Amino acid sequence: MHLLAQQNISATPKTAIQLTSVEQAELSVQVPDWEVIVSEGIETLRRVYKLKNFLTAMEFANQISTIAEQGDHHPALLIEWGRVTVTWWSHSIGGLHLNDFVMAAKTDEIYITL
Repeated sequence: MHLLAQQNISATPKTAIQLTSVEQAELSVQVPDWEVIVSEGIETLRRVYKLKNFLTAMEFANQISTIAEQGDHHPALLIEWGRVTVTWWSHSIGGLHLNDFVMAAKTDEIYITL
């Protein structure tokens, strides 16, 4: 089980500092299937999950929405037939924070249970 997934989070404060590339690399070891993508000048964490069908994709997305509400930290979700693209970043700081890696690990744990 991921150590990151065991952590609780709350919304990323506007005063938080973005992770450095070294910190990102250290955390990426715990979420190896995720990649850092720069989108519109903002570093984000993204992963595409393959699922059985559209209903399973919706179930997965709904479970992600539950943890997002619990942590007050919300991803971008693209739901398609047989896949869900999940993108985490901290809107308040315009980049990556520890919270994003924690939520990525929590998302991976949900996926394992499907």
